[in-house]
Amino acid sequence: MSAAFKDYYVTLGVSRDASAADIKKAFRKLARQHHPDVAKDKKSAEAKFKEINEANEVLGDPEKRKKYDALGADWENPNAGRSRGPSGHGQEFNFGGTGFSDFFEQYFSSGSRPGPASRGRKGGDIEGDILVTLEEIMQSAVRSITLQSTDPRTGKTTTDTFQVRIPLGVTDGKRIRVPAQGQPGTGGAAAGDLYLRVRHAAHPDFSTEGHDLYHELEIAPWEAVLGAELSVPTLDGKIKLRVPAGCENNQQLRVRKRGLPTGKSGERGDFYATLLIQFPETITEEERELWEKLRAISSFHPRDDDS
Repeated sequence: MSAAFKDYYVTLGVSRDASAADIKKAFRKLARQHHPDVAKDKKSAEAKFKEINEANEVLGDPEKRKKYDALGADWENPNAGRSRGPSGHGQEFNFGGTGFSDFFEQYFSSGSRPGPASRGRKGGDIEGDILVTLEEIMQSAVRSITLQSTDPRTGKTTTDTFQVRIPLGVTDGKRIRVPAQGQPGTGGAAAGDLYLRVRHAAHPDFSTEGHDLYHELEIAPWEAVLGAELSVPTLDGKIKLRVPAGCENNQQLRVRKRGLPTGKSGERGDFYATLLIQFPETITEEERELWEKLRAISSFHPRDDDS
């Protein structure tokens, strides 16, 4: 049975020919609006935030977006574009509480669902994806997960609910092992395991690489030339960051031990602020006169040939 279709373009409020930059901009705007930390109704905001993240997970990835667009009107076909699914006569599985919809699990999950185990052998392992926020990673949160399995031969459906702890500082792509929650064994053998592949929920202010945290810091041209002390967000709250005079576009400023926990006592990754020099789209006549005056008296001529 095919999962309910998700229109990710509608979720992000962008057209189907939107550029990668448009998708990124739309996601950031919606993510800031619905982030559970700032919304009044945290429960509904959390659900909306997960929907936005799922849409960004697909449309923000060129390969996934290409696959999504290719589904088109054929999405109701159970075998159209599936990234995984029950094999042969194996059981059918559906997850709950992972942060991803059944539609995503059916077409875009990186996990696998093997067929039934051989007689008298341990059950097969199951893989799925789990969407976790950076805030959950910072505190080693506990998530309630539901795994529903249907035996195609008997039509019997079994539902198991269990708690999964998000490891402190777990990195994107890391697998969380949940023992004995895979396929049942045969002939009295043990059940297989469940592996949940961690996907970091995209954050409006940060991205991650390993245990390091990255933030794009927009600065004005005069701040780049003269330097400045700016307030910058981190997962621990805002900090003061000194921007050195004469800094360059895309230059990174490092703050030690302000990234994600490494899992070792007290150890953390680093925080990097990537400087993005922004120029005004429009200027007043007074501002134009000042820029003209600066050009006239400046000794800086980047296209001079000194050779």
